[in-house]
Amino acid sequence: MSVLNQASPSTVSSDPACTPRPSACPGLLRIVAARDGGICRIKLPGCELSAAQARAIAAASAKYAAGVIELTNRANLQVRGVKPGEEAALIAALVEAGLGPSPATGGANCASTLAVADYAAAAARALTQSAADDVRNVMISPAAGRDPSALFDTRPLCADLLALLQSEARFAALSPKFALLLDGGERLARVDHPHDVWLAATQSADGVRFVVGLAGCPPESESANVGTDAEAEAEALSPSEQPGPHSDAKKTRADGTYALAALLPSQVAALVRALLFTFLDLAAADATRMRHLLATHSADELLRHAQRYVDFPLAHDASLAGWHRATRADASLRLGAHPQRDAGLWHAGGQPPLGRLDADTLHGLAALSEQYGNDTLRITPWQSVLLPDIATHAVDAVLRKLTKLGLACDSAQAITHLIACAGSSGCAKSLADTKADALLLATRLPAGVDMHLSGCTRSCAAAHCAPYTLLAAAPGLYELYRRDGRPGFGQRIAADPLTIDEAADMLERLARSDTHA
Repeated sequence: MSVLNQASPSTVSSDPACTPRPSACPGLLRIVAARDGGICRIKLPGCELSAAQARAIAAASAKYAAGVIELTNRANLQVRGVKPGEEAALIAALVEAGLGPSPATGGANCASTLAVADYAAAAARALTQSAADDVRNVMISPAAGRDPSALFDTRPLCADLLALLQSEARFAALSPKFALLLDGGERLARVDHPHDVWLAATQSADGVRFVVGLAGCPPESESANVGTDAEAEAEALSPSEQPGPHSDAKKTRADGTYALAALLPSQVAALVRALLFTFLDLAAADATRMRHLLATHSADELLRHAQRYVDFPLAHDASLAGWHRATRADASLRLGAHPQRDAGLWHAGGQPPLGRLDADTLHGLAALSEQYGNDTLRITPWQSVLLPDIATHAVDAVLRKLTKLGLACDSAQAITHLIACAGSSGCAKSLADTKADALLLATRLPAGVDMHLSGCTRSCAAAHCAPYTLLAAAPGLYELYRRDGRPGFGQRIAADPLTIDEAADMLERLARSDTHA
């Protein structure tokens, strides 16, 4: 992909330690070309979007792009089909809506009151804005502060971390893919995406503490041990990100993704700052993720280096090696209506087909949140939408209206078990029209089967381990893989590429076999 328009330079210093790592990832201020036009990615603080912002995105996408809005697997939004010559106008409209990064100097977005003609020049003077946008990668539960199972309301802490990421000039050198997970212990939580740093709430004798790990996910059961976690972490990397033949994936997992230390909530921001400084101090110029650093340095070395940046003791606590989340995450809670922590309030959720909305549907969701909720939407990392704070008497009406808008609200609906990349209609690298083929497969997908369609080996649509993957081999033809513990997509279970109907037939046989096993 090529860069269509970069409204703000991303270099903040000639110091090599502050030189941004190259990236082809789209951002709000870096619109990237695709087959169907430009892509503009909008990062949402705490996965939250106000109704007014949703309307602004819908209007801007219809005016300056193709009117297609995608929900991403990092709980962000992206506008597809940005028209040539309309990049600056689109960016200005989104910044005006408060969707851009905060300037490094603090305060409101610098371009919010500027005319479109003045925007590009003003943005060029804001040297850190593109970098500040890139580093806004903190994932929390879409039900944070409302989930009855949560141990800690992570929303204020998420805001602190986002402010830290945008205010420190050195963090401009982080890759746009570098990401943090802040887990409050919710049941509605995406804890199977690998993150560069993860922090998870746990109940201790003296109150809630956060355990920290690197380059992976919080373990969810006592059976998660160093050996099996090594395999899980290797699986969790997309095939294009798998360790090379000379790397030690088991060492990286053993060193980096079980809980290393526990700290007070008040210490979290300082620890994150120390770990990111440590990464920038020690990582090679071509290292973009924490797992790359763990391939050359042990976790103990990293903690010792990070200690120089904090004023509290920081050491590897071996007693945490068997730590796991006390509550199992349940992705089905993103769909339908479920009670919140406060009596009489619910959140209601639905999933648009394959994570895509049009402008009219986004306007409709904004109207629902205004009429029945708290004027906000939550975008989830399952490419769905959550409306919080719905009164009990309004739940049925909200679910009916979500369904009328075309969203699936029941996990029994096959479309909620399918994810697909942009496909050949939107991406030059894709070998098949995965979106269209996924809709065909939805009519025959066996109950309970989770399927990922990928147009190439990059696996852009799935940051987690999908049980089944159809990997495009040619238009309408796919290799079928089943997750079996090995790296990549797993085991290829069909000798030859399959049509969608042939894949459906095989999945039905596999489902029957599993049922009667």
